[in-house]
Amino acid sequence: MGRALPFLIVLVATLVALIDCLSSEREDIRGLPRPVWVLAILLLPVVGPIAWFFSGRPVSLERAGVASRATKRPTAPDDDPEFLRGIDTTQSRNDAELLRRWEEDLKRRDDEK
Repeated sequence: MGRALPFLIVLVATLVALIDCLSSEREDIRGLPRPVWVLAILLLPVVGPIAWFFSGRPVSLERAGVASRATKRPTAPDDDPEFLRGIDTTQSRNDAELLRRWEEDLKRRDDEK
């Protein structure tokens, strides 16, 4: 087990670096293009993952000093305040139109009596 531990550490670091590299946004990767980083991580078992974590990995917004709410895009329509505002406005218009039609219908029925 003692001899296998360094191998397992290198293997885990390589896998984590590879997954992190492949799941990062293309424009956020620093230094080299993604295919070069993947090759470096795979072909240089110790140096590749270390280089990725220190030189290629995207800088987190908190560490870069950028407000995370300002640059974060909504992940779903119901997370987007503008989308929700648009739904509310559309629904309000539809409700107002329906109410107006009901009132006209009620007034017409009252006039017929």
